[in-house]
Order: sequence, then structure tokens, then C-alpha cells
Amino acid sequence: MTLRTARRHPADHSSERPRALGLVALASALAILALGSSAAGAQSLDELLTRAERTDFVETSRYDDVIAMAEALAERSDAIHLTWFGYTNEGRRLPLLVLGAPDATPEAVLATGKTRVYLQGNIHAGEVCGKEALLMLLRDYARGLYPSWTDDLVLLVAPIYNADGNERMDLRNRPRQHGPLGGMGQRPNAQGLDLNRDHTKLDSPEARSLVAMMSAYDPHVGVDLHTTNGTRHAYHLTYSPPLHPNTPEPIDHFLRDAWLPTVTERIEEEHGWVYYYYGNASPRRPGWYTFDHRPRFNNNYLGLRNRMAILSEAYAYDTFEDRVMSTLWFVEEILTFAQESAGRIRDIVEAADAESVVGGTLATRATFERSDEEVTILMGAVDEERHPQTGEVILLRRDVVEPVSMYEFGTFRPTETEVAPAAYYVLPEAGDAIERLRAHGVVVEVVSGGTSVQVERFAIDSTSVAARPFQGRSERTVFGTWTAATETLPEGTVRVDVGQPLGRLVFTLLEARSDDGFANWAILDEAIEAGRYPILRVPAG
Repeated sequence: MTLRTARRHPADHSSERPRALGLVALASALAILALGSSAAGAQSLDELLTRAERTDFVETSRYDDVIAMAEALAERSDAIHLTWFGYTNEGRRLPLLVLGAPDATPEAVLATGKTRVYLQGNIHAGEVCGKEALLMLLRDYARGLYPSWTDDLVLLVAPIYNADGNERMDLRNRPRQHGPLGGMGQRPNAQGLDLNRDHTKLDSPEARSLVAMMSAYDPHVGVDLHTTNGTRHAYHLTYSPPLHPNTPEPIDHFLRDAWLPTVTERIEEEHGWVYYYYGNASPRRPGWYTFDHRPRFNNNYLGLRNRMAILSEAYAYDTFEDRVMSTLWFVEEILTFAQESAGRIRDIVEAADAESVVGGTLATRATFERSDEEVTILMGAVDEERHPQTGEVILLRRDVVEPVSMYEFGTFRPTETEVAPAAYYVLPEAGDAIERLRAHGVVVEVVSGGTSVQVERFAIDSTSVAARPFQGRSERTVFGTWTAATETLPEGTVRVDVGQPLGRLVFTLLEARSDDGFANWAILDEAIEAGRYPILRVPAG
């Protein structure tokens, strides 16, 4: 089978896209120069196909396919470096491919001074279009088709984050999704955990590997690639910036006012497909609703780390091939814009890191915010087909567009707030919380035992525990008030300054009423059940 070009118009699947590639002949010449290879070497890259391409998009890549392709790319291209950023629960190594740096070490990446972009596929291993799109993008980069991106960017590419889930292939995973007909992996990891709910509690080795990588490589941007299910809309892909109301405003504005609108316009202009903000609509809840604001989700978590973040959701009822292409085009345009705006992205992120949140009012809990006016949402339709092997119903997108006016619930407003303190003291009885803070990359300082301090202590009035466990834990809500106190700190207490760059995340993890903090995730249960909140805070000012 010959190599499918990555840039195609959906009508004919053949046209080259001139803005990103330039002339085909020029691209081919650049490929040879960039790789320092012979024509035979370039041909070998042309023949390097993903499993999806080799099977005409009937199957998706296994873990071994991904590793084989990653190793082949690193071997054949001097511009691509392969390293590993951690392990899965079952011990599979997590590959990270680094482009735009002299080697794959964090030191070399940081020394470039370039804008760093992390690209992630397969956090849900039934949503495999991102995995295939990233492999195709890496191959095409090695062929010289994106010659200028790494002038200003370093790309950190993790095509198969949920590697254990990927290996649990089944024809019935992701019911009603249109392919891959040869089966796909499962949503959770081998522990049964949804990795896109684990960014605050860090119960999985995958999540711990991820946050360690973020601390080491410090990407300015993170892109997380998914596939939708649910609403039958007319968009080929939907997307989301960070949704937590504590996200730095300049990051939110830049994504919503510049980056995402530009990418959307370019996709429609070049490919004729319409993308929009992620949402769902149903008769039971009229309106276009985005998902949860809490930082257990990847893009929201990155926002609280003061980083740009973009989530994508290819449309589940498109063909598998069209989902791969819609994702690939999205990533291409994200990276083209990132290169054009590399300096601005760094400036916004660095300013967010330098800004202290101490004394500011931050949300501890939030709810959907309705748009001021109705917006036009493009609804669609599907046809029912039968899976050729299982006989079960799968759905195929019909080329139908029905504009519908409705309110949009795409942002969140605080329902409870607190003034961010100067610091927290985490007592030694909360050792598990201290360990998790360090895992997040939060700076903690061990203080001398016996020190007397003026603080606030949270006096617990009552607590409630969810009726059913979620993600292996029984979520807890605590009720009470912060009251002034003089405390003598026991040996083993740590001080956590909120003025550090990760102050927004620190606040979310340690505040008693936070809807996604350590108290919520039952990490402080032993002390709370004994009537104590094992964290003190130092008021601002």
C-alpha cells in the first residue's frame, strides 16, 4: 500500500495543502536535507505506515506497533529522539518522542529556549484517532513536510498514554462508534481507573509519570486528543480550553479569542469541515453543555499549572479514517499557530508563573455559566449500520446540518470562594498528602518541630460521603469554617507557600471545601474521621 498523504480534502482525499507544506517538490527536497539521507532513505520513510493505514483503517495500532514505529522513526531521522517518561500499571514503558532539540533529555529541551508543546494520544484507549494521527504526523515530519515548526517549537509527543488499556482490544468496546471495525482498547487503565479523572489524586502510575514529565520538561502547551460519544451534532471535531474558573485569565483569553478561532477558520477554509467548542445537547437538558470544570481532567489540570491546554474530541460517528484526519488537521493547525505565536505563548505562561495568587479570591466550587444570548449550534443526523462481525448497531454520520438556536453553557462561575492564603502547613498525620504534593512538583519546606505559629484551623461541622465509590474512592465533602488559632507545629510538618508558580494548584489541593482537592478524594480521611482537618493555613497579609 502506498503512503496516504496527511493533507487531503474530504471530497477527494488527494489535494495537497500549500500553506503548511509549500510545493511538494520543495517539501521532498527539504526532507532529504533535513534527514541527511539518500533518495532510498526517503523512500523508506514513505513506506513506514501505521497499522491503521496498512489495513485501510479497519484496525488500530497495538502497543508493539507504536513502539516499532517510534523506534524506526528515531533510527531513520536525526531530527526525532525517542525516550521514555514512565511506566504503566503493567510495566509497559511510555514512549515520548522529542522533536526540535539536540537530544531527548529535559536539560537539552529546556536549553533550546523554544516554546514546548506536549501532544498526547490514547488517554482513553477506545478513542484511538489521536494515537494514529500523532504517528502519521511524526512520520510526515521526518519526511520534511513540516520544515519550520521546530525553528521555534520543541514537540513532546506521547502517542499511547493508556498503553495497558490499548491492549485490551475488543470488538465491542465503544459501542455504536463507527470503527475501527477490528476492535479497539478500553477506556480505563489496567487498574480500572479512568486516567482522565486522575490528575489531582494521582492514584495511577501513568498519572504520576505524566506529572513527573511535566515537571521535568515543563511544556508551555498541552494537547489531549479524544473521541466523542453522545450528541449527534454536525461538527467533525469539537474542542475545549481549560474550564476551571481559576485558570489565569490571559491564558483563557488567548485560547478563546485568538488560538482556537484561528484554527477553526483555517480548517474550514482549507478542508471545508466545521469545528466548534465541545458540548452536548439533549431534550432533558436544553442547551449546549460542555463537560466538568474540575482539574481531575487533563486540560483543566494544565490550566491550574498556568499552562495553555487544548482538548480535542473527534466525532465518534464519523468513519475511523475521517476521525484520524480531522484530528491530524487539528494538530497541524495548532502547531502552525503555535509556531507563529511562540514568543507570545511563552510570555503569557511566564507572566502567569510570576503572578502570585496570594490574597486573591479563588473558586473552591463552581457551576455552569449560561451565555448571555442564544448561539447557533449545528446539529446532525446518523444512519444505523451493522458491525460486520458482531452484528451490533453502529452509527455513521450523515451529511446533514441543522442549525439550532440554544443557550451555551461553555464556561463556569464560582459558587463558593476563598481568599488564597499566604501558605498552608500540612501536618505529618497527612503524610500521604505531602507525598502527593511532591509528586505534583509542588515545592514544600520541612519546618522545625515545636514552632509556634498564628494560623487558621478548619473546624469541621459535618461531612458527607458519596453513596457509591468513584474511581476507587468514596468522595467526601466537608463542612465547617476557618477560625483563628495559635498552634505548635509537630515534627514533620511541611510549609507550602501559595506564592509559588503552582499556587493555583496548591489552593485546589489543600482547601477544605475544594471540589477536587485531597479532602474530596478521601486522602485525608483518617484525620477527618477523627474530627480534625490536618492542614492549617496562614492568612494573606
